[in-house]
Amino acid sequence: MLIPENNIISINKAPKYVLSFQEIDRSMTMVAGGKGANLGELCRIEGIRVPGGFCVTTEAYKQITENNAELNSLLDELAGFKADERESISTVCSKIRGVIEGAVIAGDIAHAITGHLAKFDEQDAFAVRSSATAEDLPTASFAGQQDTYLNVIGRDDILKHISKCWASLFTDRAAIYRIQNGFNHRKVQLAVGIQQMVFPQAAGILFTADPVTGNRKVSSVDAGFGLGEALVSGLVNADNYKVCNSHIISKKISAKKLTVVAMKGGGTREQEIEPERKNRQVLTDRQILQMERIGRKIEEHFGCPQDIEWCLTNNTFYIVQSRPITTLYPVPENSEPGNRVYISVGHQQMMTDAMKPLGLSLWQLTAFRPMFKAGGRLFVDITDNLSTPLGRKAIIDAMGEHDPLIKDAVVTIVERGDFIKPAQNNKEKQPRVKSSAGKSFADIQAQIKNDPAIVADLIKSNQLSVNELKDNIQTQSGAGLFDFILEDGQQSKKNLFVPQNMSAIMASVDASSWINENIKKWLGEKNVADTLAQSAPNNITSEMGLELLNVADVIRPYPTVTEYLQQVKDDNFLDGLVEIEGGKEARDAIDAYLVKYGMRCAGEIDITKTRWSENPGMLIPMILGNIKNFGPDAGKRKFEQGQQAALKKEEELLSRLKQLPNGEQKAQETKQMISLLRNFAGYREYPKYGIISRSFVYKQALLREAEKLVEAGVINNKEDIYYLSFQEFHEVVRSGKLDYELINQRKDEHKLNEKLNPPRVITSDGEIGAGKYKKEHLPAGAIAGLAVSSGLIEGRARVILKMENASLQDGDILVTTFTDPSWTPLFVSIKGLVTEVGGLMTHGAVIAREYGLPAVVGVEHATRLIKDGQRIRVNGTDGYVEIL
Repeated sequence: MLIPENNIISINKAPKYVLSFQEIDRSMTMVAGGKGANLGELCRIEGIRVPGGFCVTTEAYKQITENNAELNSLLDELAGFKADERESISTVCSKIRGVIEGAVIAGDIAHAITGHLAKFDEQDAFAVRSSATAEDLPTASFAGQQDTYLNVIGRDDILKHISKCWASLFTDRAAIYRIQNGFNHRKVQLAVGIQQMVFPQAAGILFTADPVTGNRKVSSVDAGFGLGEALVSGLVNADNYKVCNSHIISKKISAKKLTVVAMKGGGTREQEIEPERKNRQVLTDRQILQMERIGRKIEEHFGCPQDIEWCLTNNTFYIVQSRPITTLYPVPENSEPGNRVYISVGHQQMMTDAMKPLGLSLWQLTAFRPMFKAGGRLFVDITDNLSTPLGRKAIIDAMGEHDPLIKDAVVTIVERGDFIKPAQNNKEKQPRVKSSAGKSFADIQAQIKNDPAIVADLIKSNQLSVNELKDNIQTQSGAGLFDFILEDGQQSKKNLFVPQNMSAIMASVDASSWINENIKKWLGEKNVADTLAQSAPNNITSEMGLELLNVADVIRPYPTVTEYLQQVKDDNFLDGLVEIEGGKEARDAIDAYLVKYGMRCAGEIDITKTRWSENPGMLIPMILGNIKNFGPDAGKRKFEQGQQAALKKEEELLSRLKQLPNGEQKAQETKQMISLLRNFAGYREYPKYGIISRSFVYKQALLREAEKLVEAGVINNKEDIYYLSFQEFHEVVRSGKLDYELINQRKDEHKLNEKLNPPRVITSDGEIGAGKYKKEHLPAGAIAGLAVSSGLIEGRARVILKMENASLQDGDILVTTFTDPSWTPLFVSIKGLVTEVGGLMTHGAVIAREYGLPAVVGVEHATRLIKDGQRIRVNGTDGYVEIL
């Protein structure tokens, strides 16, 4: 049927309550709602056909609902509920819908609606669609939260369904969704789109980016016979076609049993599809390619990937809706041309939370290679590494040791053969990333002198450097401070990569790899280096956990101090300690601990995160847990137990090796590698401690500048500078000016980024690389991961997402998303570890081996698959978890 074109009306003369689609554009979300604003914008794209219609604006909704005392009382009641109070929400929502549907649409509103309906034939049918102001936004979809009614005919029926749409703002699902996403029920308004019905032979949905892989170059078309309602409601399996650069790359033709069709007098019904059409391809190849072209045109207009609803009638495509795809992870910002492959920095640094702009920019400035932002996280471009055989092997081997899921995802991309172009310069460069696997005894011996004094000297040098920084930074202020920090950051980066420092870091990694490879070959035993590395000296991170046990020893004899700490609520609790018996001793012990470790916290690579010295109360649950779970001298005993386990294992291995052919030589080489491992294993944690120590000095100086800006009235709160990049903060200090809209915008962006799930690997096309573990040899039902610390342990799973919420008993198994060094004090209370993120040399793995805890990391969705309190078995030797 023909779709009438609406007359264009000047917006200044438009009725207050109704606007035609042609009068609306994307800036009018608060008037027309998300759907209405997008429909108006679609009408402006040349060559895109949109069924005619109009929008009943939010002004009409306000007029009907604003001064309704009963409704306002119910909204007050609804505002007090949490998302899990579903029964109460349902009861109140039902009453709200009754009030709204019972309100009469009369006067100017009814007159305006009737006036626009008069432009159509009396027998024309319409789709009546809800259009909320918090819907189809770039940051929130709200798709399917409000109702749509099809094939509505006649003025009275249309008015009735407009009321139903208004009421659908308070379906249970819509109200719960708003509560979960922090939207105020009163601030979300509803417009209603009245759009002339198209009675299609086919309908469906077009995504201009693949919703499964995220690939922005692949369009995905779902298609079914009849009205699109059958697809949206999940009533039928749709055909699916994938198109890339005007080529159909895949087709899935589904068996289609049902369709939804319009009834003559209004409404819709389900209808069986004739047998000869059930397995027929819905769209021709020509139509599929035409659909891709339409999608790219709409995407170009809106400036981001789109989720588009379409209908096909009389061989013409009509677009009935388009909204942003809000579930795609952003592509890293990089100006380099061509295909690129990025790996996540957060998965390597054990911190996958979104970072604020100041934290992101400072980590970028001090990083040893360029990093690119996306979704509040950082990524490294490894394309150049992958473009040569030597570089490709080096990075794939290194990722295999570090995070097998990253390795598998990268290998999958490389094996396609068409994504990464070989480097034009055929000369192989020395790869930046080196693997420890397969190194010979002679190579490792030649790398560094096996002298424990080297580590002592490196630690002393770093401490002197940080103390010098603390003195020198006191003399800096204003714009000069920023130049000073930049220069110091570059110098400390150079110091990190001096040969002796790098050799000391790699010595234990290489020794561990050599021991594991050779002992498995000679004696058939896996991962023995895990035991041999227990209680290695000079490990600043494992010492942090043991020294908090010592703090508990100081407090334990004073029950009044323990009782005081159990009641702590404010940040200044240390001041009150001195008035209690034993309080001075307790405070001195905590203060001494903070001097050494106060710069640490969860997510410490983000400078904006609150440090322990900024909020010492974060340590209290761990101190109280240590008092409850352990006796005196537990720290000393744990360290000695680890030493004894390592020594016993060494003696056993050397004895067995001597029984083999060439046994004396094998034993001698192994003994030297064990010595190298123990002399240098602890130092691997120290460079990160040094980096975090320096960044905390920077932070304190930057906050002093922020306080000056607060005093000058430039910013409201000193923490607002966290939402500026380092360079932007520098400019604000220089100019004394700030547009606060930027801060507000960044705060909104950060809230959105916090909800995103960062990928391990992503390409410049937006495709998410998803690696997999090989599961052939796992027990039935086991959850695969990476074995990083040997042993088998059973116990109660404690699923903990935030360190400050930890309540552990001796013998629990910690299950969490990731751990960084700040989690170490919890490791003294647990018997095993399971994390979603990590590799052989990331924090949780290193400290688990140090403490002798069986550990499996890289267990995808562990915190969802394992429930708090379940009994589980962790196999840290073979890399899997069983739920018992």
